[in-house]
Amino acid sequence: MNIRPARVSDVPAICDLIKTFADRKLMIRRTLGELYESIREFYVAVEDDGRIIGCAALHVFWEDLAELKCLAVSEAAQGRGVGRALVDACWKSAGDLDIKSVFTLTYVPDFFEKCGYVQIEKSDLPHKIWNECVRCPLFPNCNEVALIRSSQPASITAEIDQSAAVTIGV
Repeated sequence: MNIRPARVSDVPAICDLIKTFADRKLMIRRTLGELYESIREFYVAVEDDGRIIGCAALHVFWEDLAELKCLAVSEAAQGRGVGRALVDACWKSAGDLDIKSVFTLTYVPDFFEKCGYVQIEKSDLPHKIWNECVRCPLFPNCNEVALIRSSQPASITAEIDQSAAVTIGV
């Protein structure tokens, strides 16, 4: 297995992978157009035979805050470290961009805690992150858990706009 930045030719496979989990209301569905537009945010896990078995995206929100989203691993590949490798690739990418904190919203908080994330209140996150949530079939009754990982030891201040900030204690 190899983790690499996604290519345009990977979009149909990424879309199918996400659809598998979106059909079960575990993820937000993504259109082909959305995936093509955001392809530079994605990493894929590729088997030696070229099959894509996982994907994840790092979406930058502000100078010091990004979201890890669209993490999906095919059922056949789960339990093999694919998800962890994708999370690590996104974390490295965040570091390369000098982003200090990465958050995620998930139904599997235990997995992310093993990857160094800690739970936070969803209300501590900037309001603009909720733009996608309105497309979720479970909105507004979301049961996802918010988690964050930071390279800063004590607290993270995420600038929402020029006039306000949210402080998230870790």
